[in-house]
Amino acid sequence: MKKVLLTFIFLLITKISYADFKMELGLSVFKEKAMCGTCHTLQAAKSEGQIGPNLNLLKPQISQIIYAVANGIGVMPSFESVLTSEEIEAVAYYVFKSTNE
Repeated sequence: MKKVLLTFIFLLITKISYADFKMELGLSVFKEKAMCGTCHTLQAAKSEGQIGPNLNLLKPQISQIIYAVANGIGVMPSFESVLTSEEIEAVAYYVFKSTNE
């Protein structure tokens, strides 16, 4: 029973720290590498871009964000050759969590 409880606690802590890492990486990509705030408003990132949609109002789903970042949409360029798949997933996770909580 102790082993099961310890395993559960370990998995819970690991999942929480991984989620924190994803949020940190996502914020870094949003603010520094892809500079999403230049075009997009996102309160969590303290960005006030006026070119692209206000992400706080749009509340996009993770799959929509991944698609838009990877492929571009409208005047937004594709970031597929600039960001790794891990970075694209992290920025999508960051925007989703920031706008849906």
